[in-house]
Amino acid sequence: MISVHDQSGRFFSEEHDHRHCVATALEDAQAVCRERGARLTPVRQRVLEIIWQSHRPLGAYAILEVLSGEGHSPAPPTVYRALEFLLMHGLVHRLSSLNAFIGCTRPGHPGAGQFLLCTSCGTAAELNDTGIEHAIERSAEAEGFTSQVHTVEISGLCPHCRAA
Repeated sequence: MISVHDQSGRFFSEEHDHRHCVATALEDAQAVCRERGARLTPVRQRVLEIIWQSHRPLGAYAILEVLSGEGHSPAPPTVYRALEFLLMHGLVHRLSSLNAFIGCTRPGHPGAGQFLLCTSCGTAAELNDTGIEHAIERSAEAEGFTSQVHTVEISGLCPHCRAA
């Protein structure tokens, strides 16, 4: 699968063309769903597109607002069911500190990730550092704990905001 962060750096400028990210995310989602025999319905696909339209985490009600602005009239449970599906198949991550969702750069690998969250502009970048992932697993195992999901959220300033 293609990672949307194959380009140099993890944070993108405001001029970044998100259409490539959306197209890649949709291709990856379709491949994951095909492999698993899951169905990427039009609503699920549209929710994924909305999430990938920027590199800023979005809450369920922000997604609902976009859908409503497009002439749809979905109820909140529709969006939550789509998000649940996308989470279950490792296509998005939930950032607890923001109660928001962001696209997964390693589609199909649910349950782990590290995120850099810019407190100034609201962008986020996924690290996927296997060293951090292994350290968490080792520490959990040393306590007799089996982790199922672990998401590390690190707040600070992205390179663009730090330079401003």
